[in-house]
Amino acid sequence: MASVPFDQLDGEIWFDGQFVPWKDAKVHVLTHGLHYASSVFEGERAYGGRIFKLTEHTERLHESARILGFTIPYSVAQIDTACEQLLQRQGFQDAYVRPIAWRGSEMMGVAAQKNTIHLAIAIWQWPSYFDPEQRMKGIRLDMAEYRRPDPRTAPSRAKAAGLYMICTISKHAAEQKGYADALMLDWRGHVAEATGANVFFIKDGKVHTPLADCFLDGITRRTVIDLIRKRGVEIVERRIDPEEMAGFEQCFLTGTAAEVTPVSEIGPYRFEVGTLTKALMDDYARAVQPVSALAAE
Repeated sequence: MASVPFDQLDGEIWFDGQFVPWKDAKVHVLTHGLHYASSVFEGERAYGGRIFKLTEHTERLHESARILGFTIPYSVAQIDTACEQLLQRQGFQDAYVRPIAWRGSEMMGVAAQKNTIHLAIAIWQWPSYFDPEQRMKGIRLDMAEYRRPDPRTAPSRAKAAGLYMICTISKHAAEQKGYADALMLDWRGHVAEATGANVFFIKDGKVHTPLADCFLDGITRRTVIDLIRKRGVEIVERRIDPEEMAGFEQCFLTGTAAEVTPVSEIGPYRFEVGTLTKALMDDYARAVQPVSALAAE
């Protein structure tokens, strides 16, 4: 699959209420979402034929659109149903799910309040976000040049396409140096997140994670926080200075694509892939599996 461009994969895409052949799901070059980043999206995973926390993701998609000033013309229930139907039509049990909504091409300019709002859903097989062998050893992160912006300057609570521009730049720069990803600070200089995943640290049996006050409070982040509490482990959400990383023992990332991924290195700082990190990887793997799959074990 990796050698095939994404616009040439097989199957169907749900596009404005219709199932269309994958290669026919196209937009015009003058689409507002392309020129002005007026688009929002979600990243979801299906495990064993069930999309994990589907409704929670769809509700966030609606909220992201609201923050960007437009309304998606399909209800949460309609989008959930479309995702489930498309997963069946694609014939996948384990897959990645990508709904995206955007302003169309009726007007080309900063203001485009009367443009049609479109919605598409694509589903494909995507086994691991990071190299599986590297992931088990703990991935290496560079320190990103760009920082997460002040929420007074960007809609940080939306999963909006435009917010990922600096993530792409940062991840590309890290990969060119041999790293798997990059850690971003916020505009104040505190630890924020990786380019597409939230970050956690472990020290003295406690888990620490940055306050999600200027970046997305990930659905996987919240899931893992619940798993940490179920283990009776203390979770501390607070502002973390970069220098504190020297004293942390373990580190891991969380995200729909990343799931729970250990980190062995961030710039000059080193971490072990310890017992608690491995336990949370297992906890998350069990949490995402359908009840029927767990019952069959």
